[in-house]
Amino acid sequence: MNTYLTSYFPLFSISFFSLSFAIRIQSSIIDVFKRLGMYEGLLEFFSETGIRLALLLFFCVFIFMALSALKLIADTLNGLSLLFFSIDSKGESLIKTRKGSLIYFCGSILSLFGVYSYALLIGIFVVTTLVYFVYFVNSASSSLSFSGIVFYIFFQVLTWAVMITGFILLCIKLYNAIIGSLPI
Repeated sequence: MNTYLTSYFPLFSISFFSLSFAIRIQSSIIDVFKRLGMYEGLLEFFSETGIRLALLLFFCVFIFMALSALKLIADTLNGLSLLFFSIDSKGESLIKTRKGSLIYFCGSILSLFGVYSYALLIGIFVVTTLVYFVYFVNSASSSLSFSGIVFYIFFQVLTWAVMITGFILLCIKLYNAIIGSLPI
C-alpha cells in the first residue's frame, strides 16, 4: 500500500469518529432541550435546520480537537516507548506500523453506523484502539526483545491509566466545585 495514501487515513478517521460522536451528542442535546421546553424558544429565533447544524458543527469541531490531541499524545507515547525499549535506531518500526492507520479508518467508518447508541460508539472506538495497539506491538516486536515488549506494554498502559484517571478526577473536582457554588 502506498505510504502517502495511508498518511491521510488519520485525518479521515478523526473526521469520521468526530462526526459519529457529534451526531449522537446533537440528538441527545436536542432531546434535552425539548424536555426542558427550551427548543420551542430556540425555534423562534433560529430554524430547526440552523439549530441542528450549529450543534453538529460545534460538537464536531470540539470532538475533532479532542481526538487530534489524543492522537498527538498517542504518537508521542509510541515514539517515546520505542525510544526507551526498541533496538531500532533508524525508525523502521514506525514505518512498519504506519499501515495500522487503516484499522482506525475502518473503525471510524463502522462508527458511522452506530450513531444511535453511545455504548456502540464507545465500544467501536475502544475495540478499534485495542486492535491497533495489538497491531502496533506485533509490528514493532521485531525490534523489541521480550522484556522490551513487556516494558513497552506496561509503559503504555500505565501512562494512559494515569492520564485517564487524572482527567476523571479533574472532572469530578470541577463538578463538585460547580455544585458546591450553587445556591441550593
